[in-house]
Amino acid sequence: MKFGIFDQNDASGRPLHVQYEQRLELAEMYDQNGFHCYHLSEHHATPLSMGPSQSVFLSAVAQRTRKLKLCPLVYLLPIHHPVRLAEEICMLDQLSNGRFEFGVGRGVNPHELEALGFAPATAVGAYAEAYEILMKYFSSDVLNYPGKFWNIQNLPVTLKPYQTPHPPVWYAVATADSAVWPAQNRVNIICGGPEIKVREISDRYRQEASQGQTADQVHPLIGVWRYVVVADTDEAAMEIAEKAWPSFYDNFYKLWRMHGTEPERMKLSPHYAGMVASGHAVAGSPETVAHALTQKARAGNLNYLVSQFMFGNLPHEHAKRSVELFSRKVMPAIQTASQAWL
Repeated sequence: MKFGIFDQNDASGRPLHVQYEQRLELAEMYDQNGFHCYHLSEHHATPLSMGPSQSVFLSAVAQRTRKLKLCPLVYLLPIHHPVRLAEEICMLDQLSNGRFEFGVGRGVNPHELEALGFAPATAVGAYAEAYEILMKYFSSDVLNYPGKFWNIQNLPVTLKPYQTPHPPVWYAVATADSAVWPAQNRVNIICGGPEIKVREISDRYRQEASQGQTADQVHPLIGVWRYVVVADTDEAAMEIAEKAWPSFYDNFYKLWRMHGTEPERMKLSPHYAGMVASGHAVAGSPETVAHALTQKARAGNLNYLVSQFMFGNLPHEHAKRSVELFSRKVMPAIQTASQAWL
């Protein structure tokens, strides 16, 4: 069992330079306390992300950490020039001495694409083309790609990543059918949706991945992402979570509300207790959180648990305490319990 971090770096109400520094301090804690990877989302024109350039922020994280892997989850491929993105991936992989990984996706909020001048209807085609160019870049010395969205002719490839042939790839999965492509391509996955879907996704992934598998292949990570608050007591954890949640809730929905729409899949409760009830969040003492996350991991047959410890205007000191308790008491308990199914 491995443990990761998901961060949307949403608006906290604190000065932005302070928020950045606090996030970097937390990254140092993740690095020192045995977390596997730090995942950072990409959002634009919304307070859901105050760090819309993942590459810029992760270059700072790379210099403040030594073991922690770094992974945008995801790069919105339609809005990036694939050559420019490939070069950034190579730079980040070299700067981190091979600790960089990256997720790919086309974006779930059409209003973000529109804000950047990109037609949402073309996102699927642009995503597929950009991914092809990325993979071809990593394997080429001179890149040629006559595409619909990008036409690249005789481009010298002057940068290569630290890892060969390229850093590990990630994909966010919402349905069992969407697990087929990452399984066939040995791409790591994270689920963020309802718990009833998680086991369907992990079973389908393993079914597809087992075809043609060889003994020397590395087993990809199959994970779930949940909001997590740990405190000394259940009551204290819920009080902390409930106070911080309205701010995050507003950040999440602000751009949607501006356009009079709602997300199709991810729907949040206005109260943290509602997120706990739906299975998307956990709050409590170390014992309560360990029990809840063990059940989630066992039920989903997962080998990767990803926690979002910081959201909304949650105080920095509470986030640090949550990470401390999680790494010291929750992680060992889940590691021991996971031996029963991993």
